[in-house]
Amino acid sequence: MTDRRVLVAGLGNVFLGDDGFGVEVASRLARQPLPSGVRVVDTGIRARDLAYELVDGGFDVAILVDAAARGGAPGMLYVIDPAVADVPTGSVGVFDGHSMTPDATMAFVQALGGTATRILILGCEPQSLQEDVGLSPPVRVAVDEAVDMVRELIVCA
Repeated sequence: MTDRRVLVAGLGNVFLGDDGFGVEVASRLARQPLPSGVRVVDTGIRARDLAYELVDGGFDVAILVDAAARGGAPGMLYVIDPAVADVPTGSVGVFDGHSMTPDATMAFVQALGGTATRILILGCEPQSLQEDVGLSPPVRVAVDEAVDMVRELIVCA
């Protein structure tokens, strides 16, 4: 059990192949029992919704689950721990809720007066981000391991 407030957010576009990875992981997690204080959401491509969750939720940790092209083999999983201190502050500029990166989302959260939540990103190396519905075989296989990794991060992060 955890006494912390943890947000697990599935990110991505289900109409762009493996970009739907985060949404699938969130969907599976939402059907499982989780410790109290854990909220699982499918924010998809709605970065503005994610930002408001972070501002309003009072979360200690946010685990963002998304496709992350980093040069590995398709289906490879990464835990990325970006430093909140490295998030740019100041002007957010034009807000485009469909193309915000985690850094831009955190800058928007700070602009709204939100506090610095610890962010972890669980990324999966995509095979294809082309227009297509459904995950490629290696990314589909990685979903079960990703669910287990998120459960571990909930307890340990």
